[in-house]
Amino acid sequence: MKRVMCAVLTALLLSQGIPAAYAAEQTKPASSGVEVSAKSVILMERETGTVLYQQAEHEQREPASVTKIMTMLLVVEAIEQGQLHLEDMVTCSAYAASMGGSQVFLAEGEQMSVHDLLKSVAVASGNDAAVALAEQIAGSESAFVEKMNRRAQELGMKDTHFCNCNGLPTEGHVTSAYDIALMSRQLLQYDLIRDYVGIWMDSIREGTFQLANTNKLIYYYDGATGLKTGSTDAAGYCVSASARREGMELIAVVLGSPTSKERFNTAKALLNYGFGAYALADVTPEQPLPALPVQLGQAEQVELALAQTGKLLVKKEERSKVTSELQLEETLKAPVTQGQEVGKLVVSVDGKERMTIPVVTQTQVPRLTFSGMFGSLWRRMATGN
Repeated sequence: MKRVMCAVLTALLLSQGIPAAYAAEQTKPASSGVEVSAKSVILMERETGTVLYQQAEHEQREPASVTKIMTMLLVVEAIEQGQLHLEDMVTCSAYAASMGGSQVFLAEGEQMSVHDLLKSVAVASGNDAAVALAEQIAGSESAFVEKMNRRAQELGMKDTHFCNCNGLPTEGHVTSAYDIALMSRQLLQYDLIRDYVGIWMDSIREGTFQLANTNKLIYYYDGATGLKTGSTDAAGYCVSASARREGMELIAVVLGSPTSKERFNTAKALLNYGFGAYALADVTPEQPLPALPVQLGQAEQVELALAQTGKLLVKKEERSKVTSELQLEETLKAPVTQGQEVGKLVVSVDGKERMTIPVVTQTQVPRLTFSGMFGSLWRRMATGN
């Protein structure tokens, strides 16, 4: 039998993670009122991966310097894995120093810390700094690009093929708005990168070289958190813009705008639409989950937990209509394994089931041995229980 516990949860706007499996259906509202001036766009909610608006989102296009989102992702992951450290000094090669376009004018043989190079990429979109970091991690840019493409495959970026680490025009170097949203979402999972992509103005070389963020939304859009701009004649004006308000973070990708101003205006319109229409509901029960009794176990009960934090993206007018129902087994028989699924939390909106979250055991409970059973019986007799 199942034991059913019901609780009505008022949806709260929070910002912790939930797997994409719990995302709402992708949609492009017909009456969104978003004015788009770009070849392709997408609006994605970061926690759930839900797509709120899209237009030609899988169309392959040159991304220009938005490419550097993947470069920064690999750099941050190398730091997280201990392969690279922010204080490490990197010696600039002749090849890195030869990069054109946006740059911080690295000289061959010049040494710069990973910290300053990453800042140069995130803030000033330095092509030379991107190559210097790529060579430091993989030995060469070409080897680093192989890592970029491999990571893209792991993230499900099916529209993408990278040819370099900085986005300079190269035949066959393409991606899509959807794929950029995927890698942007992954990058923003790392708190470290937020220390860089949110900088408006800073400096390197002991304050002698000033940096200004190419993403103007950082300066004037309320809640802006990043992320990266790009532009070439072939790509047009592009941006992956992220912002957080009331515990919800959105990612707006704009590719192929005719002007820089229209790029930012389109991103702002997408973000405004998302923040105006949607909210994140926290469906995690406020009270701890009850323990379940265990028969013939070395412990009499086992503590439970949700398999993951529960967040559901809903329309703002639906927040008061979110309910949850906790369905659990009445009792368990030993042995019980850690992480064993013993029930689920069913979440509904206005009476319609929207998602389920597995309930699992926090610890294992081995089965009693014969001597253990005898000892347990003896203790019960001695205490009169």
